Amino acid sequence: MAIIGDYHVHTNFCPHGSEHTIEQYIESAISLGLKEISFTEHAPLPQSFADPTPEKDSAMSWDDLSKYIEQITRYKRIYHNKIAINLGFELDYIEGFEDEITYFLNDTGSVIDDSILSVHMLKNPADNYVCLDFSREMFAEIINQFGSVDKVYEEYYRTLQLAIQADLGRYKPKRIGHITLIEKFIKKYPPENNYDKTIDLILDEIINQNLSLDINTAGLFKEDCKQIYPSKPVIQKAYNKGIPLIPGSDSHVSSQLTTGFNQLPADITFSTPHSKTQHN
Repeated sequence: MAIIGDYHVHTNFCPHGSEHTIEQYIESAISLGLKEISFTEHAPLPQSFADPTPEKDSAMSWDDLSKYIEQITRYKRIYHNKIAINLGFELDYIEGFEDEITYFLNDTGSVIDDSILSVHMLKNPADNYVCLDFSREMFAEIINQFGSVDKVYEEYYRTLQLAIQADLGRYKPKRIGHITLIEKFIKKYPPENNYDKTIDLILDEIINQNLSLDINTAGLFKEDCKQIYPSKPVIQKAYNKGIPLIPGSDSHVSSQLTTGFNQLPADITFSTPHSKTQHN
């Protein structure tokens, strides 16, 4: 079955993205023959949380939130006969900030069509927060802080489990983002241990919480990764378990829409955000 949409897309409201407008993304999606697109911009970080990245550019600013919602709402009306447009967010799960995350979701939930819950921020042994995917150099620094690559992996998967289990209210995202993002630098910094069993537990908890999985092709184009988040064997395992699999390019430029979709497993039926089940 052909993939009809790209469900993980960023915009010019992303400080570390491109200047391509939302309309450029929409026109690109239409030219690709897509029937649906989900704009999942990085939601503003909790106001009491200090962005640990050097440029402080991990997420949309609070000042831009209303403009983002207004623009996508307007384009939904303009293009309703040509393509289905979902207004959404990629929300950071940050341990210790659950109340503020829930407040954001309660405040914006009525306009959200689609959303993703991801882990980018980890708490290090000194109780400071770090951004795990910012750069190869920063990841090396994080390894030094934790003491080993494996301790970083263990902390990532522990935090991911917390995200999956977290009670964030009625508007909690139904999809978990790029569950193997920790592997972004795996070719440069490989772990000693195998995490297949840990990922199995993650998949089981996704089932328990009735959530879906972001199948994210961005990793294919990362120099130190070169594979989908998660890998094809994990995708197959998740599919066999009946987890809805929702494809996303994680594009930050309009020309990146659907990039890597041709490398997704051809024998798997992918879902949309509003699918009830993945397959019979």
